[in-house]
Amino acid sequence: MKKVTPVIWGLAIIALGVIFGGNALGIFNIDIFFKGWWTLFIIVPSFISIFTEKEKISSLAFLAAGVVFLLAAQDVFSYDVAWKVILGIVLVAIGLSIIVKTVFHTKSDKEVERKIATLKGESANKEMENLTAVFSGSDRVYNNENFSGANLVAVFGGAGLDLRNAIFTKDTVINAFCLFGGIDIKVPENVQIKTRSGFVFGGVSDDRKGNSDKAKYTIYIDAAGGFGGISIDDKAKKAKKD
Repeated sequence: MKKVTPVIWGLAIIALGVIFGGNALGIFNIDIFFKGWWTLFIIVPSFISIFTEKEKISSLAFLAAGVVFLLAAQDVFSYDVAWKVILGIVLVAIGLSIIVKTVFHTKSDKEVERKIATLKGESANKEMENLTAVFSGSDRVYNNENFSGANLVAVFGGAGLDLRNAIFTKDTVINAFCLFGGIDIKVPENVQIKTRSGFVFGGVSDDRKGNSDKAKYTIYIDAAGGFGGISIDDKAKKAKKD
């Protein structure tokens, strides 16, 4: 799917170029600046994400919202009606997300939940890294330090946790919450990652390339939030040039 997304965007850009070129040469006359043309910036990305992203409900909701705005711009109904319809779409999407994540839990998901609950109980009275970014940015880099878990919060801001040089002695848990923000977690290639996600209009992106199936330790990420995202990768640090 990672390769599909650039291809779709490439085709979309080519189509746009053909339209501009054809209009200039008089081959055809396609007016892309129609009433409500700006809604394409909502409709097109949402349509593409339906086929490229694992999370479908939020993509469908954004697509529906874009179509509603387009109809309002075309004077099918007023913007007052449009906003009320979109509120309904958001509520339905949130409800569907809750139902899907509750009903369609796999055996693996339940095992992850049990392990997270156990680790949280063990770390309740222990010191964990607390990283908070509210309308700001906050980063923490571990250099040959023991890592025993973390609480990450990003609200209208960005938080970064770099564990590529951290020392692990046991399984750990990371509690991550972001609202209209983003969290970037960098991990070693030899650590396994398991996640539990409770996002509404957002999610967790796992871009790791290392083979961690036989890893000795596991990081359990308990992720939640809305209108934001958490990124996980294990890319090696680039060497600084003199």
